[in-house]
Amino acid sequence: MNQYVIRPVRGDEWDKVKELRIAALKDPAAPVAFLETVAEAEGRPDEFWQARAEGASHGRSARQFIAEGPGGEWVGSVTVLVEESGSADIFDQVIERDQGHLVGVFVRPEQRGTGLTEGLFRAALDWCWSLEQPALECVRLFVHEDNARAEAFYRRFGFEATGTVAYVSADPSAKDLEYVFPRPVTG
Repeated sequence: MNQYVIRPVRGDEWDKVKELRIAALKDPAAPVAFLETVAEAEGRPDEFWQARAEGASHGRSARQFIAEGPGGEWVGSVTVLVEESGSADIFDQVIERDQGHLVGVFVRPEQRGTGLTEGLFRAALDWCWSLEQPALECVRLFVHEDNARAEAFYRRFGFEATGTVAYVSADPSAKDLEYVFPRPVTG
């Protein structure tokens, strides 16, 4: 883990953003972890990836963090979307509080269990807690009910199940479970 740098993406790194996303979508867990297919991602024009990297590199609405190896290779990523109270989320539900939403969690299989996922989550949550006016009250994520490995990691990290269920996959009977990490109390 020590030889890796965890940092936000830069706007000009769209080609690496694209490559890592496609690698994530080729992972065997992708059907229960992502809402996009390899074919959809590969079919997107370069302008899409350029806008995605640029939008996740600065500002308040989104931030993508990557784990970069000593040779410049990207081995993991997580993205935070900021959801503002009163707006609609990706499920067209009204957001009740200012919060972060973690999406696109991926670490290459050969790097899993090395602490990189924890490092990516710490960077993402630290960024969330640094935002002010308004401050984010919590960070949430959704995990497919059949993604036991991811669900176990989220619980170990400190996320708690809320009981909220979303139905977002192509299978209308499949459930995505909401987990929340509350803003730490400072004092």
